[in-house]
This record gives sequence, C-alpha cells and structure tokens, in this order.
Amino acid sequence: MKINDISLLGYSAPTISTGKKMYVEFYWLNAHNKKERFRHYIRKADKSFMRAQATDICTELFLKLREGWRPEKGMTIDMNQKCKTLNDVIAEYEIYLDKMVAQKTMKNKTYIDYKSRLKLLKKYISFTFTGKIEDFNQGFISRFLDWHMMKNGVSTCTRNNYRTWLSSFCTWLQERGYIPENYIKNINHLKEAEKERDALPVQDIARLGEYLEKTNRHYLLACLFEYYTFIRPGELSELKIKDLFLKEQKVFISGKISKNRHDGTVALNKKIINLMIDLGIFKCPDNYYLFGKDFKPSRLKADSRQFHEYFRKVRKALHFPESYKFYSLKDSGIRDVANSKGIVIARDQARHSDISTTNCYLKGPGMVHEELKDFEGAL
Repeated sequence: MKINDISLLGYSAPTISTGKKMYVEFYWLNAHNKKERFRHYIRKADKSFMRAQATDICTELFLKLREGWRPEKGMTIDMNQKCKTLNDVIAEYEIYLDKMVAQKTMKNKTYIDYKSRLKLLKKYISFTFTGKIEDFNQGFISRFLDWHMMKNGVSTCTRNNYRTWLSSFCTWLQERGYIPENYIKNINHLKEAEKERDALPVQDIARLGEYLEKTNRHYLLACLFEYYTFIRPGELSELKIKDLFLKEQKVFISGKISKNRHDGTVALNKKIINLMIDLGIFKCPDNYYLFGKDFKPSRLKADSRQFHEYFRKVRKALHFPESYKFYSLKDSGIRDVANSKGIVIARDQARHSDISTTNCYLKGPGMVHEELKDFEGAL
C-alpha cells in the first residue's frame, strides 16, 4: 500500500511545495468521500530555515493524520507556534509593546525599560541560543539571569528586576500558547542588600537650600517638590502646569502617570508657590511640562533621570555622602512631616495605601524616639 493512496488511507502524506511561495500540502477525504485540500504557507525567512520549518510541519501533520485527525473544510491551523524561533517571538512582542505605548496603556518609562531588557536578552540569545521557542525554558532563563549577574557584574537587585520583567514576558508567551507555563515561579528571588539611601538631617537640608538658591533655583523648585509633596521623580517629569491649583494649594497626579495607577491629590506648600511665582512658572502655557529640560517649563517632556544626575553634581559640590540621593528628599520630608503633623498625614501626602509603607521611610539604623524615654505605660 502506497503512503499516498488516499482511497485506502483517507488522506495523502503531507508534501512540501516550493516556488514563489513555499507551502505544505495534503489531501483528505471528507464525510461525503470527496477529496479536500489543506495547504499551509510558510512565512518568508531564510530558505534553509523555511525548509526546516516545513519539514517539521509535515512530520507533525502526518502524525496527527495517522491518529485520525482531519481538518474541516476551510479550516486554517496555526502550525507555526512550535516552529518559531525565540527571535521571531521577540519581534512579535516588540510590536505588541509599540502598540501598548502608542495607546497609552503602558508608561513610556516602562516601555523603555522593557526594550532595554529585550536588547540584552537578544544579545545573550545571539551566542547561546539557536533553537525554537519550546527551548526557551526554565533552565535557559536561569542561565541568562546567572550570566547577567556574573558576566556583567550587576547587583542582586538588578538581577531581580530582570526576573520580574521576565515573569511578565513569560505570562505574555503563555497566554499566546508559546510556552506551557510561567517558568519564573520556580526561579528564586534573591535576597537583596539594603539600599544605601539616607534621609538628610535638618542642617544638610538647609545647606542644600542655600546652595541651590544661589546656583540653580529651578532645581531648587524640584527639590522642594520632592521634599514637601513626596511626588516620585517619574511622576514629577510628567506633571504639567495645569495640574497645579493655586487657590486650593494642591497638585493633581493623574492615574495615567502615577505608580499605583490611581488619581491622587497632595498639598502644595506655600514655599513652593512663592518660588514658582518668582520664577514666572505661571506665565507659561498650561499644557507645558513643569520640569522640562534643565528643570524649566517646556512643551517637551524631559527624562526623569535628570533629577538624579544633577543631584550627584550637587552632592559632590557640597561634599555630601553618597548615601544622599535626590529620592532622599522624600525620605526626609516624610520623616519631618510625621514628626511634626503625625504619621497619618504623612501617609496621605505620600499617597500610601497603608501606614506600614510610610513607616518604611521612617526606619533608620540606631533610630530612637525621644518621646519614649519618658513614656509612662500601664505596667
């Protein structure tokens, strides 16, 4: 009996046809004993890869047919899932990211971070990985994370950040049927060293203010915002003048730019208002970003990294320790508001969902509350 004897088998063996387009084709007998054709076109790529892909599809279709499977008339089957390379899938994922950021369902900062991580993954793939998508498994991911730590010398924190991103990437792959499960769940989150970031004591905050008053009042405004409003640097870079309300002395943070995706409102300190008036901030159009390039109002958005980069210059000029960072001003502000007005007010101004989160900003080595030295309890 010939393998292509359709009258006996009910189907013909899948074959590969080449020409302007390459495709896999076979015939089968339908319920009315009439011959039907199934044709699957191979996506254009390197010819040797197309041939290998077509061969794999032929094999898989033949096994399915022998087990009794038959396609329905007009049916199309995506046989590419198991034949795509990881680079094919990454290209598809990048298109997805482009659409997400274009539709504003993903923050631009997140988009940039994801693209950066993808770039490193593709670099690793280029000299370690040539297989199909099913070879992208737990072992491969774990080796990639180890390589990034050992070869590139990154911290455990950075390694864990890549692990978090890979978890979202694996979820995307799983939802589309490329992998059977999210492999990250079986890869450990490594213990991280405590962040070296200290709140500034009152005397150093005063020195910072005096120095910036003389050298850069626009950056002083950014520091005042961080210290008094606790607005995150990424959110500060997204703020527009229209988000400031002088009469009510408040700032509106849209859920579109906030970390927790919720709308929020925080108090606007009078020192901030007075400096903004002196700098002529409110003479600019409402749709201008508050902190554009060089921390001045602009119709163009600036990268949030400018806050941190400039603080390093200030830190060097004032001989501050490296544990002082721009974000330390938020730590300092929460501490001072909690001490002066109470932790609940500090929590609300910081837009924290729970006091335990606010309390993390108040902890420090050797920290002692003077009030407890004379506290008289019930015991």
